[in-house]
Amino acid sequence: MNLSNEQKKAVYHIDGPALVLAVPGAGKTTVLIHRTANLILNNNVGPEKILSITFSRASTRDMKYRFNKLYGDISNIPVHFSTIHSFAYSLIREYTYKNRIRYVLIEDSKNKLNKYNILKRIYFSINNDYITEEKLDTLINSIGYIKNMLITPEEFLNEFKIDINNFKNIFDTYERYKRSNNLIDFDDMLTLSLEILKKDKYLLNKYRNRFDYIQVDEGQDTSKAQIEIIHALAHPKHNLFVVADDDQSIYGFRGAYPKGLFNFNKVYKNGKVFYMEQNYRSSKNIVSVCNRFIKQNTLRYDKNIFTQNNFVEPINIIKVNTLKEQYEYLINELLSKEDYGNSAILYRNNISAIGIIEYLDRNNLPFYMKDIKINFFNHWVVQDILNFLLLSQDNSNIECFEKIYFKMKGFISKKQLNYIKTLSYNQSVFNRLLECPGINEFYRKNFLELKLDFKKLSKMPPYEGILYIEKNLEYEDYLRENCMKFGHTLDSLKTILYFIKMIASKTKDLNELTERLKYLEYLCSESKGVKNGITLSTIHSAKGLEFENVYIVDLIDGDFPNTNSIDEFIKGNAEPLEEERRLFYVGMTRAKTHLNLITINNRNDKEVKPSRFLVELEKLIS
Repeated sequence: MNLSNEQKKAVYHIDGPALVLAVPGAGKTTVLIHRTANLILNNNVGPEKILSITFSRASTRDMKYRFNKLYGDISNIPVHFSTIHSFAYSLIREYTYKNRIRYVLIEDSKNKLNKYNILKRIYFSINNDYITEEKLDTLINSIGYIKNMLITPEEFLNEFKIDINNFKNIFDTYERYKRSNNLIDFDDMLTLSLEILKKDKYLLNKYRNRFDYIQVDEGQDTSKAQIEIIHALAHPKHNLFVVADDDQSIYGFRGAYPKGLFNFNKVYKNGKVFYMEQNYRSSKNIVSVCNRFIKQNTLRYDKNIFTQNNFVEPINIIKVNTLKEQYEYLINELLSKEDYGNSAILYRNNISAIGIIEYLDRNNLPFYMKDIKINFFNHWVVQDILNFLLLSQDNSNIECFEKIYFKMKGFISKKQLNYIKTLSYNQSVFNRLLECPGINEFYRKNFLELKLDFKKLSKMPPYEGILYIEKNLEYEDYLRENCMKFGHTLDSLKTILYFIKMIASKTKDLNELTERLKYLEYLCSESKGVKNGITLSTIHSAKGLEFENVYIVDLIDGDFPNTNSIDEFIKGNAEPLEEERRLFYVGMTRAKTHLNLITINNRNDKEVKPSRFLVELEKLIS
């Protein structure tokens, strides 16, 4: 084994609790694999007595593959590498068999009975309205947070503002529905497992006796529920080996509880703490700056990340004027390097991918996307724009009109809409409006003006048409007046408009625009199969990966760090901003040699400030 002294100390730890604090690129998977082999080969531990818990299926596959490649022939009995959810599910299956209960997992969206459809129905029954995809994501994440943190909905609502009407009622209804029908989702796997371990002494003792040694990967990502499960299993032997990096704890929104790491020595009195501070991945330029950057956080173990790698090139901070210039810079850089498989473009929010994929495709550059679910193609703003354009092409289309009549000038009432729905569907909606009984001269003038507006709109190419919708049809005013109601900032909605205008600018008519949108959505979903393409990813999804060339884009204050973390910091709560700094740190430490951080001066026709993290870095570099 070609291990450093730091790694050897961790690998040769056998009995009792241990926490290994491993910086990015320190070889934590290597340590877990070699320690597993050391337990089996040199300490006569049966492979079946070791439980190694990871927090993603990809990590499990990677660990199994690497272990089998190095030590595949040391035993006929396979080593147990498992995600926490997979382990929990096996415990639940054993419990249900023993008690003759049958639970149905409702996570598969292909099945008619799934949590998405159930929550949509519950939301509609309580709010008498359809839930948007974004709100559904918020709802699911919030329920998951409550379950993982082992708190009540009331405690959650006291801590967070949430743009979901009647949230507690929806939560309680969902929980009752699942219980009465023996349904469980991923989060229930954890809370139900914990319940089983607390009330079924037979199963608790059976699992405690089954596993003498428990290893936990990515310990900083464990939630309170997961920590409780692991603690229950490890007791009373406490042969628990946790590998973690508190500086890479970036899943607070999912219920990750890094404070569990700081309590390690309180919970396990004789626990040992090992430090693995050498980074084998990145150049000295990147490592030294990252070390000083993360030290500005206060809620952390005091570690010093170092490397014996050479200096290569300084971290590049690039400032451009517009998003267009940012994309042109990326294209020029990528074309000059021609090292697509070793390059990644990372961002804080998934929406950033839209402009990038448009430019990459127009320049015939291959790409692979880590997160193909982007709330753009089905975003209601995009759908509104398409409905405006469709109505201009066919002004008898009452379905389109019904979706947008209150989002433009004209003061059309619901009563007037209901009346024109009784008239001939072959007739223009504007002519039908003019037939409304009792309309005065004010309304007649408005409706005639709208009719003329849509006639003009029908003759415009898509880009000009969208500008006309924004200004002349006063759609921008509608967004401004209603953005808080939707739980968005005006800037985020105008960014959606910016991207659809960017895509529209290269199309000549509505048909070409809709085809282009479908094609880009298809490219995203098909990119999973692209080999040697440029990786596009949120920083959250890029954790654990590494690339020669990393470009982090859209580094604007209020986006990254986000507005909420800045507001909380001003109020005296540093935790959200410190998590944002950890996320920035994770993004930077993905780079081996070339790290490019890009900010812009103007977005949506207004000046924006660079991320405060960039300002910090400039001081550290100078």
